[in-house]
This record gives sequence, structure tokens and C-alpha cells, in this order.
Amino acid sequence: MSEGIITMAYLGASILFILALSGLSNQETARRGNYFGMSGMAIALLATILGIVTANYILMFACIAIGGVIGLVLAKKVEMTQMPELVAILHSLVGLAAVVVGFGTFLDHSVVFSGVEKTIHNVEIYLGILIGALTFSGSVVAYLKLSAKIGGKPLLLPGRHFLNLILLLGAITCMVQFVNAADDTQALNLLLVMTAISLLFGIHMVLAIGGADMPVVVSMLNSYSGWAAAATGFMLSNDLLIVIGALVGSSGAILSYIMCRAMNRKFLSVIAGGFGTTSSKGADSSASAGSEADVQAIDAESVANMLLAAKKVMILPGYGMAVAQAQHSVFEMSRKLREAGVDVRFGIHPVAGRMPGHMNVLLAEARVPYDIVFEMEEINEDFPNVDVSIVIGANDIVNPAAQEVPDSPIAGMPVLEPWLGKTTVVLKRSMASGYAGVDNPLFYKENTRMLFGDAKSSIDEVLKNL
Repeated sequence: MSEGIITMAYLGASILFILALSGLSNQETARRGNYFGMSGMAIALLATILGIVTANYILMFACIAIGGVIGLVLAKKVEMTQMPELVAILHSLVGLAAVVVGFGTFLDHSVVFSGVEKTIHNVEIYLGILIGALTFSGSVVAYLKLSAKIGGKPLLLPGRHFLNLILLLGAITCMVQFVNAADDTQALNLLLVMTAISLLFGIHMVLAIGGADMPVVVSMLNSYSGWAAAATGFMLSNDLLIVIGALVGSSGAILSYIMCRAMNRKFLSVIAGGFGTTSSKGADSSASAGSEADVQAIDAESVANMLLAAKKVMILPGYGMAVAQAQHSVFEMSRKLREAGVDVRFGIHPVAGRMPGHMNVLLAEARVPYDIVFEMEEINEDFPNVDVSIVIGANDIVNPAAQEVPDSPIAGMPVLEPWLGKTTVVLKRSMASGYAGVDNPLFYKENTRMLFGDAKSSIDEVLKNL
């Protein structure tokens, strides 16, 4: 394949990737955006295999087959509730690939650089391994947190910011010495030291971030994986990989900023890992926000009667709905209510679930019409006019403590405000706190009713009574 055809193929793939991002920015065009992305990747792979690769075809196709089978099995096996941890572990593989390519490029002496070119090449290798190692270890820790294999509470070591500063200075020092290394042995040792520093920094950074900020962590690691891919592109002199990495890196950074703004967090504070996180001297997140005597339980029949008598109903889904796979039952309930003349809408918090857009995807899977699904900013002011708000498996995103408790771990975070409506019905298995580990005063309010049990079973019971 000629160089001109390869360039045109890469250009076409780049345009398709940009169109994919554009399509994914809107629910109505998201499916088309996915098709653009898949088409672009197919073109990129074909152009690379037929035009760039010149040897080791058997090894390459064997690896593609193994990776393809693993991806296909995971795609069929993984539930929507496991999607956040799957995304996190896939980010780790991008980081690991950047590390392996970095060391492979360093050990490859087929092309000899000198002068300024050698310095630039060494910096590319160094930064690629640094970002890749940080992404790898940070993503592995994020996976362990999201899959509940380790606790979601932040690990706040004494002098943690000083430790981060030491690690940063150590990485910069190693880079200066690496660029000016006298021989390959010294340079390799410096690369190994820097890799260890980056791995340690990635682990410490994500461990210091609390469960409430995990959606930001997922999008932030997405950004890091993009920059790792871009660094790999520079090392391999592959323009398309640079473009893809820059697109993923920049869009992930923008998404992280949007998520931080939605949670009233400072972007740099989250990246630094633990800046602004309340210490043990702050609010006791495990303390009860009310008395059990204030909790008012309700049964499914009463909820059904309440919904049929309402004029306006707001449904607020959370991670519990995803765990119970209740989205289809929720859609059926909303359909029956709309047929009965009730104005039903869905309110989505930006960080509902454990990954950006998690609830939107679940509702789309259940075929909930897009025109009745609204973001938090669009519907929060309407709650005083809502007769019944149904909170399904959500906790932190409807927690009044964000506004009422100044030293709460979620203080200042914008939340949905169902307590301003006439009645709130909360579907939960128990009175347990949410992912952020903070008890919810909403459960004890006078106009709140608790429907205990599995979300799907509860909704099915409500449906029968409807």
C-alpha cells in the first residue's frame, strides 16, 4: 500500500473519530456516533496491517485473534452495572501498552538519533512510559474500588501532598538525568526508577480519592489513557495514534472538568488526589442523620394509589436501579402512568451511577423516550410543582446534606432536590448509606416514604397494583 493511500486512510479515520465524538454528545445521535467510531477503527486497523506492518504477520494475527476473542467474551458477559470497572481495567491496558512500547522503543537501536533529535526522542520515550505507568496503576486501583474489592473511602496519608511533591520532583530529576545519561545502562536504570515512581504515584493518587468522586476518576483516567496513546504515537511516528490520543485525552479532560463542576469539586484538587477532602476532624460521615422513629415505610399498593392520584411524577434513578436491572420495569411503570394521563419525567444527575452517562444508557436500553429524560439543571427548579418523586436506588445524588451540612464529605455538591416536592418515595433495600458513606437526611423527612426491598421487585409490585 502506497504512503499516499495510508495517509488518506488515516485522514478518513480521523474524521470518523471526530464525527463519533460529535455523535456521542447527544442521545439521539449516540448510536450513529458509535458506528462512526467503529468504522474509523476498522479503516485504521486495515491501513496499518496492510500498509505499515512488514513482518511478523503470524504473531500479529495471533495477538489480534486472542484480543478479539477476549473482547467478545467480555462484551457478552459483562453486565451494565459492571461497565465502570470494565472501562477502568481497559484504561489500564492502554497505559500498560504505552509502557511496553516505550521500553521497546528505547531498546530498539535500528535507528540512531543524535543531537536535538536524540533529546526529543528520549523525552518522548520518557513521557510515554511515565504517563502509561501512572495510568496503569491508577486504573487498576480504580477497578478494585469500583468492583468493591477494596474500600471506597479515601486513603489520606499524613503529609500526602508532600509525598506527591517528592514523587513529582523525583520524576523530573530522573528525566533530566535520563536525557543526559552517559550510556544505555544508566538510562535504562533511570527509566526503571521513574516507572516505579509513576506506578506508586498512580496508586497513591487514586487511593486518596473518595467514592463520591469515582465518576470523575473514571473520566480522568480516560483522559490519561488518551495522552498515553498520543505519547505512543510520537514514539512510533504514527500520526493517527497521535490524533486519536489527543482526541481521547482532550475530551476526557473536558468531561472531567464538567463532572467536577457538577459536583462542586476543583479539577486540580481531584487530580492531585485528596486535596480538599475532609479529614478525620471533619464530619462523621457514618453518623446517623435522623432517628429510626422518623422513618415512614410504605407498601407497593399505597405507592400505586399515590402515583395514580398525582398529576406530575418525577423518577430519579440511581446505581441501585442498575444493580437490580429494574430499568425495563421502570419504563413499563412510566408508560402505564402516562397512559393514565400522568405527566412523568426522569431526572438524571451528572454522576448518577459510577460512570458518566450510566443512567442515560440504561434508560435508552429500556427504550425510555428521550424527550422525557432531563438533566439535573433542567428539572431541579420544577420540584416544588411535583406531586410524587420516585427515587430508585439513588442516595448521594439526592442527599440534602450536600446543602445542609457544611463539613459533610459531599458539601457543596449540586444534588437533585425531591424534598421540595409534595411527596418523595425512596426505593431502597435498607437504610444503608450510599457510595460516599454519608447518611441521608432525606430518608427521615416528614414528606418522605420508604419502600424497602429490591428495586425491580418493588417496581413490579407497584405495576401489579397499577
